[in-house]
Amino acid sequence: MKKNLIITGGIFHPFSETSDTLSEILNTLGYDSEITIDLEKGIKDINNFDLITFNALRWRMLNHEKYIPYLDEWQFSLSVSSRNILDSYLKNGGAMIAFHTSSICFDDWDGWSKLLGGKWNWDKSFHPPLGMVEVNPIKNHFLNNNLDKFEIEDEVYHNLHLEPESEPFLLAKTRETNEEHIVGWTYKYEDGKVVYNALGHDAKSLLQPEMVEIIKKSVEWVSGENNA
Repeated sequence: MKKNLIITGGIFHPFSETSDTLSEILNTLGYDSEITIDLEKGIKDINNFDLITFNALRWRMLNHEKYIPYLDEWQFSLSVSSRNILDSYLKNGGAMIAFHTSSICFDDWDGWSKLLGGKWNWDKSFHPPLGMVEVNPIKNHFLNNNLDKFEIEDEVYHNLHLEPESEPFLLAKTRETNEEHIVGWTYKYEDGKVVYNALGHDAKSLLQPEMVEIIKKSVEWVSGENNA
C-alpha cells in the first residue's frame, strides 16, 4: 500500500475522530495512514510518504482571550526548518489534501497560504454555528464528476482568502446568512498538487457519501491518477 501521513491536533474539534475516519476512507483507496500530532517530527519525515493529509488547528492563538486556557498545550509556531521541508516537498511534486481548520494554521507564516492555495483571514473570515449547509459543486470543475447539490451538517467558512491560481470547486451556504462562499479549491504549487476542503468538521460530515466521493477524487487528482 501507499503511505499517507495525517497531521492533526488542536482545540474545539474532534480531531482524533476525524483523523481516524480519514484514515479509514483512505485505506479503501490503497493508503496506509500514520497519524501524528507532532507536527515538527511529522514534517521532518514527510518525504517518506506518498500523500500528506492535513487536519489540524495549530497557530499562535493570540487572537482572543478565549484561547488563553489552551495556550500551554496547543500554542504553536512552525519552525523555519519545517517550513522549508514542507515547501520543498510540495514544490518537487508532493501531494496534499487538507481539511477544515487547516486554513487557520500557521498564522505567522505567509508562505502557508502559498502552499495551501489560501488561508483564513482574521480580519474578515468567520463562520456561523454548526448547522445544515447547502453545498453546491461547481459544475465545470473536473473534480466534481457531475456531483449534484447536497446538504450536510457542517460549518461554512466565510470570506477565506484565495491565492489567484486557486481553482474553486465547492460553494456552500447556511440558512443563517444565505450567502454562498467558496469552501473548496484545487491548487498547483510548482510541481505539487493540493486540494483544500473547508468542510469536514466531524466524522458524520466526512462520511456523507458526497464527501467520500470528493475525498476520493481529491486523492486521485493530487496523486496524478487523474490527469486533469
